[in-house]
Amino acid sequence: MQATDGRVRVVIGGVRPEIDCGEFPIKRIAGDRVVVEADIFADGNDELEARLLYRRASDQDWSETAMRPIGNDRWTGEFTLAEIGRWYYTIEGWISRFNTWRNDLSKRLAARQDISVDLLIGADLLEAAAAGAGDEAGALRAAARALRSDAPAAERAAAALEPGLAELAARYPDRSLAARYGRELAVVVDRERARFSAWYELFPRSCSPVAGRHGTFQDCEARLDYVAGMGFDVLYLPPIHPIGRAFRKGRNNAPMAGPDDVGSPWAIGGPEGGHTAIHPQLGTLEDFQRLRRAAEARGMEIALDIAFQCTPDHPWVREHPEWFRRRPDGTIQYAENPPKKYQDIYPLDFETPAWRELWDALCGVMLYWADQGVRIFRVDNPHTKAFAFWAWAIETVKTRYPDVIFLSEAFTRPKVMYRLAKLGFTQSYTYFTWRNTAAELAEYFRELTATSVREFFRPNLWPNTPDILHEVLQTGGRPAFALRLLLAATLGASYGIYGPAYELGDREPREPGSEEYLDSEKYELKHRELDVPHSLRPFIAAVNGIRRANPALQRDWSLRFHETDDLALLAYSKATEDRSNVILVLVNLDPCHPQSGDVTLDLPALGLEPERTFEVEDLLEGERELWQGARHPVTLDPTRAPGRILRLHARLRTERDFDYFA
Repeated sequence: MQATDGRVRVVIGGVRPEIDCGEFPIKRIAGDRVVVEADIFADGNDELEARLLYRRASDQDWSETAMRPIGNDRWTGEFTLAEIGRWYYTIEGWISRFNTWRNDLSKRLAARQDISVDLLIGADLLEAAAAGAGDEAGALRAAARALRSDAPAAERAAAALEPGLAELAARYPDRSLAARYGRELAVVVDRERARFSAWYELFPRSCSPVAGRHGTFQDCEARLDYVAGMGFDVLYLPPIHPIGRAFRKGRNNAPMAGPDDVGSPWAIGGPEGGHTAIHPQLGTLEDFQRLRRAAEARGMEIALDIAFQCTPDHPWVREHPEWFRRRPDGTIQYAENPPKKYQDIYPLDFETPAWRELWDALCGVMLYWADQGVRIFRVDNPHTKAFAFWAWAIETVKTRYPDVIFLSEAFTRPKVMYRLAKLGFTQSYTYFTWRNTAAELAEYFRELTATSVREFFRPNLWPNTPDILHEVLQTGGRPAFALRLLLAATLGASYGIYGPAYELGDREPREPGSEEYLDSEKYELKHRELDVPHSLRPFIAAVNGIRRANPALQRDWSLRFHETDDLALLAYSKATEDRSNVILVLVNLDPCHPQSGDVTLDLPALGLEPERTFEVEDLLEGERELWQGARHPVTLDPTRAPGRILRLHARLRTERDFDYFA
């Protein structure tokens, strides 16, 4: 047990933010402020001072800023994260002998008590402060001499209580018996795209302009303007590696493949190589680099899929059989998620005695692609791999490439999802796909944005994936696709869609009750006509444009839900901290019928005053209205639009500024 100096009297506890007693870092974006609170107190009635200490991981010395009391022994302070990387913070508190003396002196003066000795005590405190004051030592010693002078006590007391003297003395406190919080708490600081992003998933092999021909990276490059035109900034590609032949799946996950079946991209590995190789029909590494550069020229980044699993044809199966689990008959155990069977995939054994070599190889895959310029990885099923591996691997990669973003695709139990986020995953898939009623959405998103979960879990909302076609999309037609897109894009600062299945409204399940697509693109090439009247492409472009133009939609923590008297209507808002940008979203959750009701706004949350008229600008329709008060009627017809995105302007302009008055 560490020895404790019994003279240290200050207690520091209840620090927030802090995740699991400091075991895990909180997450922030470069430029953010970290607001820290703590309980800081001591025995007796002495005055206290506290400092919030912070530093970059690479720095030896701490910077510090003053904390201030906010009531009931609670203190707060804040600091700004200037750059990406790992930072640390902690708290130090001590008895402020000068402030305690100054406070007591004021009380004695008010009680008309003798203060002659008190003035001498104050002089001693100032002399002690001068010992470490450098250039300002002279001013402190002069003040000490003034307190010891022959001037009248009232005159000396007035000098002692000068605010300027208190400020001077506070710069040189006696911290020899300061208490230091027992933990150095970490912050992982990411770039802006970690908080605000719009993802578009695309199979390059389906990008060929000719039906039946395997697409290439060059074909995918020709699709970039289409994707960028809808306002997406991340183009996510499923695995681009060689696909195994042994036990290759056929169409619709058939156990036997035909001679022309292309197999699943997630069945990684063949004679051409494994996780650092490229499927030869897609092109070469040079072709990939050209695609990456072309995407960046359009303001997009390429995200690659990291799927740590192997086909029987993967080189690792031959070179490192010890990395796979064998059954008693000597065969390798293929992947299963009963009743589903994945005969074309061998899972890696994270309990192998050769675990260190396995870890190095897997981390080497991510470092290889980071070396090629990839800075975003979507990780397939990370919950089926060892937690300890992810903690080590993510930190290893981010130490070399601190701007890398990891998206966790873990549709699993909440505690497991949260653990992965704590271990270092930058963003995470969510249960949004299965939250459809107003009550479900409000409850879930309050958990994500208004509890301690928000400190480590950044949601990325997906209304569909190649694996998931929710019943709402199957039965609700085009309005369902529109409303789920609107929800994903405005409830979350980060969201994504699997396209072009989404904008074209692919909604046929493999069989009733299934969330699998009929004729799934996971197992075959898909050729689609993109320029069709029913495409949601214009709507998606409009929504993404609104997201880019309104900072309120680029963060999640300000999310607030507002009361409605119709269960099919959902109302929520987001606002910037200074309320210069306030967005209200109204959504009809029923894709089949118009819904009408009243919404009751939480005006203080919106920065609005009940008696003042404010302007409501419909960002989708371009219309403007004047509202006053909290309660307003709403009618939403899903055949026309799934909802409204309204910008609220608290300060009303003059009548001549409104087009409808002209």
